[in-house]
Amino acid sequence: MGECLIIGGAGMLGLRLAKALAAKGAIGGTPLDNITLFDVVEAPAIEAAIEVTARTGDLTAPGAADSLIASRPAIIYHLAAIVSGEAERDFDKGYRINLDGTRHLFEAIRQEHLRSGYCPRVVFSSSLAVFGAPLPDVIGDDQVLTPMSSYGTQKAIGELLLADYTRRGFMDGIGIRLPTICIRPGKPNAAASGFFSNILREPLVGEEAVLPVSPDVRHWFASPRAAIGFLVHAGDIEADRIGTRRNLTMPGVTATVAEEIEALRRLAGDAAVARIRHVPDAAIDAIISTWPKAFDATRALGLGFTPDTSFDAILDAHITDEQIELSA
Repeated sequence: MGECLIIGGAGMLGLRLAKALAAKGAIGGTPLDNITLFDVVEAPAIEAAIEVTARTGDLTAPGAADSLIASRPAIIYHLAAIVSGEAERDFDKGYRINLDGTRHLFEAIRQEHLRSGYCPRVVFSSSLAVFGAPLPDVIGDDQVLTPMSSYGTQKAIGELLLADYTRRGFMDGIGIRLPTICIRPGKPNAAASGFFSNILREPLVGEEAVLPVSPDVRHWFASPRAAIGFLVHAGDIEADRIGTRRNLTMPGVTATVAEEIEALRRLAGDAAVARIRHVPDAAIDAIISTWPKAFDATRALGLGFTPDTSFDAILDAHITDEQIELSA
């Protein structure tokens, strides 16, 4: 039996992942008897057939990572991060959380490996922001990392660390570059990409939303459902199938903002679309303009990662999962 540690476990993805793993009861062929959710705030209780424990703390605090690793969890999901917009506004905070926190975690694993041979599967949540202009319209698996934001730089460094610590045998790591999650439930966050969800989520429940960029902006998306599927599969997949290239881009759906809005119109009507106000924001546009638009994720597809089928399917999944009643 084994433990799963989810760092960033109080967030939307962390909680949904915990529920999926608890229902599955195993990961990577190892039966689970405990899931630990670690975050700066306490995760809400989850009803599950196995034990789910919430812990709070700061991963960058002295000894915090060592304490988390002391129980030697069989699999570790590192989902915690300061999101893109906030990392750009607060340079020190972004590097402390996104880089120092990751390094502390990896070092704690390495030290335990040197003591006992401990070698967990580590799934690192990375980002499309590791890529930057100039970019081809469709990005393949061999595209070099050229981040053009502090957040993207921090994630790119995390990918390199994960690959090196895995190469040295300290852990069995896999980094997955998640598409922008859409539609993200709950309240808007500080991510520069947040408007992609806001312009759909708020109008669906009768609220106004602001669009800060041009409708012709194109981006790469995955639903929360698909993202959880990626994370679970990343924990299950055999190490020899991944090979030496330990970081890969997840498959997704490419769409423009205009195509998002037309999907909203098809499912919720003109009244929902009318709740979107176009208010240009140069700071958001400057960040988004450096991000990739579409990918050829052949490698991830070949390894069994499964994307959404269309943007309409992404929108429909949100309506179903959040139990939204559409007006006639």
